[in-house]
Amino acid sequence: MEQILRPIYQERASQESTLGVVLVEKREKVSPSTDTFDTILLIITKENETAVFTKHYTYDEKKAAMHIITEKQLKKWLLLGTNRKIVDWLFNGRIIYDRNEFMEKLITELKEYPFAGRKIKMGLEYAKLIRRYLEGKVLFEEKNYLDAYRHVIESLHHLARLSVLENGLPPEVTVWSQVKKIEPSIYKLYEELVLSDESIDKRLELLFLASEFLIHSRTADGAQHITEVMAKKRSWTIQELHEQEELRNYSSDLEVFIEYLVDKEIVFTEGVMTKSDRIFHRYYFVKAAK
Repeated sequence: MEQILRPIYQERASQESTLGVVLVEKREKVSPSTDTFDTILLIITKENETAVFTKHYTYDEKKAAMHIITEKQLKKWLLLGTNRKIVDWLFNGRIIYDRNEFMEKLITELKEYPFAGRKIKMGLEYAKLIRRYLEGKVLFEEKNYLDAYRHVIESLHHLARLSVLENGLPPEVTVWSQVKKIEPSIYKLYEELVLSDESIDKRLELLFLASEFLIHSRTADGAQHITEVMAKKRSWTIQELHEQEELRNYSSDLEVFIEYLVDKEIVFTEGVMTKSDRIFHRYYFVKAAK
């Protein structure tokens, strides 16, 4: 397939904005990691008219997909973890064009995982974990067990990804295979929730009891990024936090995360007088490290 696709990627490689080309071939008969295509051609560009541009090709009953992605979009996906197959493509694909070793450096950086990038990812995963866990708990208390089960499964996925990040690794598509090796206690929780013969309400009850410590013990690490950002100012309104460049990535999870950290006495609040005697603006702050 590479020989057939060569004219296509060579044309792209000749363009000045192209930073690298990666060829990914399917490893299984049915391959969700390549969206069931036989071959993926991943082309990274400095800039492009659209952030993601895709074309499909066929040849001798085989099919290939070409994805042209801007560097900015790629780095956003890698930061937010919203396109997990991209990591799989970068790790398992073959670099067939590399301008100034851009691809080589990117993949090395992903494998070595600089801690600053990891802190942001850990914060995002922890914020998602808290939202799903709290929503699941409310649904459980309301006896909406199937809805609670869905939220708890998602919260366990975020806990698993957080655990992988703590160990200095990027979460892969097969995150549970990673967790089974590095954090058996979390894997066991997941196994018991999914495979147990107990009734669903009993399974959820046991999981809430067992997972409380696992979540609470990760609060300091999960909150490190957001508290470091908040330490740059004396205090913040919620709107200022939403508009802060790095915190925008928390999106709709930001407020529930802030309130969780207030409850855990990691973030503090103060009232600032409004024009009304009985109403105060709510400001947020973190205490300076001693």
